[in-house]
Order: sequence, then structure tokens, then C-alpha cells
Amino acid sequence: MVKLGVNIDHIATVRQARRGVEPDPIAAARICERSGCHSIVAHLREDRRHIQDGDVWKLRKAVKTRFNLEMSLQPEIVAIAARLDPDQVTIVPERRQEITTEGGLDVAANARRLQRTLKVFHRKRITVSLFIAPQSRQILACRDLGISMIELHTGRYAEAKTAAARKNEFAKLAAMTQLAQRLGMTVNAGHGLNYENTPAVARIPGMEELNIGHAIIARAVFIGLGRAVKEMLQLIHNAA
Repeated sequence: MVKLGVNIDHIATVRQARRGVEPDPIAAARICERSGCHSIVAHLREDRRHIQDGDVWKLRKAVKTRFNLEMSLQPEIVAIAARLDPDQVTIVPERRQEITTEGGLDVAANARRLQRTLKVFHRKRITVSLFIAPQSRQILACRDLGISMIELHTGRYAEAKTAAARKNEFAKLAAMTQLAQRLGMTVNAGHGLNYENTPAVARIPGMEELNIGHAIIARAVFIGLGRAVKEMLQLIHNAA
């Protein structure tokens, strides 16, 4: 079955609205794990808009499945990640003014910086994934860097306004999953996935893991976090 990684950033978003202590992302991670998810995802952004430094250290100790730290190439964040020693890092593009991550990492344009950063994590034996658009040039650039894991940005598929556009974006995801697999890469996907559009992506042959946050946290407001995670897992299971 395709795995589910739950992004808990927006638990911290609610907490930071009051700069308080509730709701607690660590407690949320424990609920997600008890409910069957396969990994916990958190993004330590440069502006610390949701997840804070203290959160990632607590999560490193608390997470029993796999802790996937999303991060930019900003040197301060790279240094924190190296000390933290998570199970996995996912390198994403990041802009201060964006609401959420927009588009994938331009691997070729950042090749030199990526090479330096990859050396840091490879020495620590930390798994590295690159968050990229479903484009052959990005996948080939990943190959040239020796990348073994990618996460395909599903935003254009999730935000497509017409059935034709959605079909076109889905075809790109399927084709690029196949290409990456042929090149020996593990393929994950995420961004904008919800309870309606996830099953199709889960059916793509070779898809390893879907990382979903906002939709699960939004549903949890009405039915509880544990049930929201279980519902998403059931959708993925049924799709398979």
C-alpha cells in the first residue's frame, strides 16, 4: 500500500496565532502515529511562521515512525537539520512572501548548493528527498546529482480548474513517476492533495508515499485528528 506521511505544520499555525502552547504539534504527531500514518512531516521555515526550533527537537525524540524534516537550502536551516539528525530531509524552495510552497525546486539552477548540502547529509546518513515539479529536466538533474528519492509537487494537478487540465496534469505525474523509477529513484508526492483527489495519485504504479497536511488538519477540526488520518489511510488503501 502507498504510505501516508502527515504534515503537522498547521497544528503549529493555530498555536502561533496566539503564541501559546496549544495545540501541541508533538501531541498531534502521536495521534497521527497511533492512527496508522507512516511518517510525520514538519517544515522548519526560515521565518518560523509555524513550526519552531523547539518543536523539531521534541519531534525528533517523540516520533516513532519516521521524521521527515522539510527545509530550504538556507545555511542556518541546513546546520540545524544536520545537528537534529532526522530520518529524512526534504529540500524545498522557499520564499518569505509565499503562503505555502509554490512550485518545485529548480535542481539544475541550485546544483552547486545542493552538492554541498548533500555531502553534509550523506556524511550523517540522512535520507535526502528533493521536492520537484513533475518535469523530465528536473528528474534528470536529480539523476545527475545522484539523488535516490524525490517528491513530486502535485499542486498543478490539485488546483486544475477543468477535467481536461486535471487529466493532463495527472498524466505528467504518472509519466514522471515512471521515468524516475526507471532511473532508480523512490517517488513520493504531495501538495494540495485532499479527500477527493488523492485516490487517483495513490493508484499511480510505483508511488511510494503521499505527504498530506492541510486537508487532514482541516478535516480534523470537524471530526478529530485520529479519525481524519484513518479516513485518508482508508482512501489510499481502497485506491490500491
